Amino acid sequence: MHPLLQNQENKKVLMLGNEAIARGALEAGIAFASAYPGTPSSEIALQFFRISLETDLYFEYSVNEKVALEVAAGAAMCGLKTMVSMKHVGLNVASDALVTDPCLYRYCRVDGVGCR
Repeated sequence: MHPLLQNQENKKVLMLGNEAIARGALEAGIAFASAYPGTPSSEIALQFFRISLETDLYFEYSVNEKVALEVAAGAAMCGLKTMVSMKHVGLNVASDALVTDPCLYRYCRVDGVGCR
């Protein structure tokens, strides 16, 4: 079993920051994750990939940051809790979809309620 899937109450676990991001997403009930890997965010995608081999989590590597954002938005529009990860400079590549796609604002919410 993947270490991030182990849930032992009252036990402290030492992990990297990117592993903690993946664990937090799992605890929030994520069902879909996409990523365009690149340092310093590569470990987030790696953890999701490994976890997807053992659980129902759907994970995919995307060809670029824009595609990663768009497929995650599509999954969110279908009602799934999603997460996309990329390096900070990759947000420039994804900015076209982020800024111009009204569906991202209309359907995708960050308050945990889901999509409308």
